[in-house]
Amino acid sequence: MRRKERGEPQLFGLLERPMRSPQQAMDTVSYKIFLMGRSGVGKSATVAKLAGLNEPAVHHGTPGIQTTTVYWPFQPAGSERSLMFRFQLWDCGETAMKKFDHILPACQEKADAVVFVFAFTNRSSFMDLPQDMAHILDPSKNLLCLAVGTKYDNSLQNDVSEAEVCKFERTSHVPVFRVGSSSGAENGVVPSSIAAMLNGLAECLWHQDQLAAGVIASCLPPLFAKMTNST
Repeated sequence: MRRKERGEPQLFGLLERPMRSPQQAMDTVSYKIFLMGRSGVGKSATVAKLAGLNEPAVHHGTPGIQTTTVYWPFQPAGSERSLMFRFQLWDCGETAMKKFDHILPACQEKADAVVFVFAFTNRSSFMDLPQDMAHILDPSKNLLCLAVGTKYDNSLQNDVSEAEVCKFERTSHVPVFRVGSSSGAENGVVPSSIAAMLNGLAECLWHQDQLAAGVIASCLPPLFAKMTNST
């Protein structure tokens, strides 16, 4: 999927990619992103939202590994040109991960970022974040760590408060993207919360690459800093 100039998502076949005129040509940068979280918190639904796909009407645990590729044009801060970001999203079911030993290593292999997913309506999924992060993240590897809170718009059913999430952002230095149950594309328009998440992924991953290459000094990318400082 890519976002066209009018704002609507477009679907591509397995071997396809966005085509642009020579005047609009962009370099493509690719990243592997692993989504981690408890069963039923909305990992697959989040991937569907990011890709502009319809969400499954009934929840079924992902029976293994499911990969989805999303193309997103973005101009990083400090860059004179826009780039086409190719996000390869890896989603795996919690049950399958526990049953088959090869699944977790396959998801972690050559990953550029881990996105920890919790649901505002599932308190245990939020409370387990520090434990999950300690289990998955390898200090020796330069992995970007982000979090997504789903079902944000179910205020009457929320078991996690906004104040708790803000405290988590401050203490862990991990920004949390909020995604509602109804944050999917409507009438071909990408909602602001999904656009913000795609922009944030692009900004943080690009910043991580520039930092690793020694192009910039160690500091937070603009979107990252804005999210953590605003809380």
